[in-house]
Amino acid sequence: MIKIELSKEYILLFNTLTDTAQALARLRTELMLAQQQAEELFLSAEDDADAPSET
Repeated sequence: MIKIELSKEYILLFNTLTDTAQALARLRTELMLAQQQAEELFLSAEDDADAPSET
């Protein structure tokens, strides 16, 4: 078994990159959900505008 000693700087950089990649993935998911919700709101507003009024 080969044991490799990593410097504190490398470990810090690696952990920061990993955390940032995970945060970006979460943000991407949140943005996609917001886009889907906005599209649903837009389409439901169009449906409401097209519906005959009951007055």
